[in-house]
Amino acid sequence: MSQSKAVELNGIVKRFGSLTAVHRMDLDIEEGSFVTLLGPSGCGKTTTLRMIAGLLDPSEGEIVIKGRSVTRTPIHKRNLGIVFQNYALFPHKTIFDNVAFGLKYRDVPRGEAEEKVSRALELVQLPDVGGRFPRQLSGGQQQRIALARAIVIEPDVLLLDEPLSALDANLREDMRVELKRIQAQLGITTIFVTHDQSEALAMSDRIVVMSKGHVEQVGAPEEVYGSPSSAFVARFLGNANLVEGKVARCANGTVTVAADGFGELHVPAARSRGIGEGEAAHIVVRAEKLFLSNGNASPPEDALSLPGEVTAVDYQGQAARYFVNIEGRSLQALNAIEERPYRRGDKVNAVIRGRDCALVPVEERT
Repeated sequence: MSQSKAVELNGIVKRFGSLTAVHRMDLDIEEGSFVTLLGPSGCGKTTTLRMIAGLLDPSEGEIVIKGRSVTRTPIHKRNLGIVFQNYALFPHKTIFDNVAFGLKYRDVPRGEAEEKVSRALELVQLPDVGGRFPRQLSGGQQQRIALARAIVIEPDVLLLDEPLSALDANLREDMRVELKRIQAQLGITTIFVTHDQSEALAMSDRIVVMSKGHVEQVGAPEEVYGSPSSAFVARFLGNANLVEGKVARCANGTVTVAADGFGELHVPAARSRGIGEGEAAHIVVRAEKLFLSNGNASPPEDALSLPGEVTAVDYQGQAARYFVNIEGRSLQALNAIEERPYRRGDKVNAVIRGRDCALVPVEERT
């Protein structure tokens, strides 16, 4: 058990009858880091968080927090701060009493509690609302109060269960910046659960991508986005095109892969997941790395230029997402708009650079 690790999950399994919700999960979370459990509904991320919190007991395995095994320790003895999706504020209590709730049950003297609550409210930038009630605050303010209540007890670990999902889009973006600011300022180990890829990429030091109770990949945001471990990860994070091909050769740090109708692409070996010569692979081309043009300029040396036709346009303001038919395949391109967006039926050239691509195995877990 290492003291540099705030949380250790060792062979964690959770079964509900015949259903296995989490399959033998091993995960180390470093002290002071912001780690996100990311995946679709039903992937096991909230179940994992609830086991760490002590709200569910694992069927197998061990949970260690700050070097101490807490597998069978009740929630009130784990010193954790928790923010739920619905905030769970007491409507009949003032904001001060809501924030001070955890301190009361730790027998913190009144004067010290007042100081701690005041500091927590300052930290979430709501210093003057202590005498109000939750119904008098906006959704974003209530979310901040729930966060203040979680951090006022100076927890060993902060657990966040989709706390932004009830907010509108603009407020969500503001609050994710605030959450990261507060976490960095306090240096508190944070485990965040979300199904929102943009939240995970923007806020996390490490992302744990989950599917069907399994951990698909663990890594920094740029790693899981730029070098996904599987077709599932590639599709779940961002708009990805997957084109099936076969590795022709591997040499000098480059993997050359060919796809019918596309020709050859030279992909960095570091993004090839160890797929060898003669093996099938999915070529992952991110939508923002598929560049469209209507000119006849020669493509870069390491790129392919393929003729295509725009079949649909998803206008997004400064950018547009295009669906383009290329060699009988429908691919997505997310490009900035310079003069006007392309329109349905426009003929374009699609440029794909090998250095922007990654390879993942064709086989997937069933």
